[in-house]
Amino acid sequence: MDIFDFAMQMEAEGERYYRDLAEQSPNPGLRNILIMLADEEAGHRRVLQKSKGKPSELTESGLLSDARNVFAEMKAGGDSIDPGDGQSALYQKALEIEQKSVEFYRAKADETQQGYQKQLLLILAAEEDKHIFLIENILDFISRPTAWLENAEFTHLDEY
Repeated sequence: MDIFDFAMQMEAEGERYYRDLAEQSPNPGLRNILIMLADEEAGHRRVLQKSKGKPSELTESGLLSDARNVFAEMKAGGDSIDPGDGQSALYQKALEIEQKSVEFYRAKADETQQGYQKQLLLILAAEEDKHIFLIENILDFISRPTAWLENAEFTHLDEY
């Protein structure tokens, strides 16, 4: 299996995982964020399909700003999460999946001799880093919702 086939498979599995997680999420705001993550993975897979054997461009996503808006809506609505509902372990698994994706893309970028492939793999790694950042914020949110929501306008959701 070549690098692009493997990466497309990884992205498809990530998309399925986020969609399954969204179906299980009791919170509409988090469900929206998980659907955004699933859509991002689907977009990565499409770019990889188009890129097989030729240069392609992956545009930077607006995921973090979109997520910031969802978190702001959740704050305005007074949403909270019950940390005992088992969601934490599912998000932890998503975090591990994203970390493995970043490691994979960076390692393959180091191995490739094709400039456009290296660039695409590094961009994908950077996009997956954003997913890690977002999932870490979700984990913070569900583990300590009161403190997280009171943090001055989500300063921990920096712009990229």
